[in-house]
Amino acid sequence: MFGIRRSVGFVSDVALQLRQSLLLHGVRVQCINIGGGTGVNIPDNKRLEVALQHIHGVGHFRAHRILVELNIENKLAKDLTGLELYSLREEVSKYMLGNDLKRCVQRDIERLTSIQCYRGYRHIAGLPCRGQRTSTNARTRKGKPIPIAGKKKAVR
Repeated sequence: MFGIRRSVGFVSDVALQLRQSLLLHGVRVQCINIGGGTGVNIPDNKRLEVALQHIHGVGHFRAHRILVELNIENKLAKDLTGLELYSLREEVSKYMLGNDLKRCVQRDIERLTSIQCYRGYRHIAGLPCRGQRTSTNARTRKGKPIPIAGKKKAVR
């Protein structure tokens, strides 16, 4: 009949179509696939400049730059024509985004830790590595403060 390879490809195509177009309580939710092989979906009920920011590695500035280079107005993502969608995919594929970007950053951090440089030590210790002060700040990087036994609390 189909063979194992064709049937698996057919099932994955059906799953992709179901994922892109769901029916939730009578409201149709649809996402546009932009990233090519990376499988990045952007919501279609938001403006393009905001919707592009759902891709890992695309911020406000890069989203704005993409729209300016393509001469596409900032309209809803679902209102894109086929030609605009194709040109948007081509433009986005020029940048390193998504899982490729995450792997590249992780590889850079592993390189720093393997050569045991100062920044590598800071990554291992979970401390900021770009010169920020740590005595009163850096709560995001250091985590929740741990109480020290025997230390007096500040009197108010």
